[in-house]
Amino acid sequence: MSDPVSALNRVTFDGFVKVEEMGPRGMITLRGDHALPEVKNAATGVAGVNFPGQRECRVVEERGLAWMSPDELLVMVPHGEADTAVASMESDLDGTHSLAVNVSDARAVFRIIGPGAREVLAKLCPVDLSPEAFVPGTIRRTRAAQVPVAFWMVEEDVFELVCFRSVAAYVFDLLKTAAIPGSEVGYF
Repeated sequence: MSDPVSALNRVTFDGFVKVEEMGPRGMITLRGDHALPEVKNAATGVAGVNFPGQRECRVVEERGLAWMSPDELLVMVPHGEADTAVASMESDLDGTHSLAVNVSDARAVFRIIGPGAREVLAKLCPVDLSPEAFVPGTIRRTRAAQVPVAFWMVEEDVFELVCFRSVAAYVFDLLKTAAIPGSEVGYF
């Protein structure tokens, strides 16, 4: 794996919410049947968090598991541990139909912080972000202005969003524009 380099040098914007690029994070795509105990054990063993349910994300600091589809998980670890985590999962899953791929260097992560964070994402994504439908630990894969993203709620008023590194500048500009002071809608 290459040296960890932030996609946008940890750029930030302070609008009616704070938008910040988080820097490198270890991310592994794990494909396999979630019902198999081998898949669950391999994922939780490297991530150190409980296995998520459908449309859930369990994150503690840099470690986490995010449900991406019925046969796909996003496994998060510290950036420097991603290759070791892949090797560990491949060993644990030997003989099980599965695939583990280190995608860390192909991703960028943003954090949206503040009471208007829900509104910023709602301006960009066709997702029900009402407080009843989107609570801490909820994740969605969707689009932000036609760019594929996934985001989850870490805690009230704090979201993390992951996108392809190749569109990181565009996504940052989208988030920044949606967070310009004076553009609040006040829906939530």
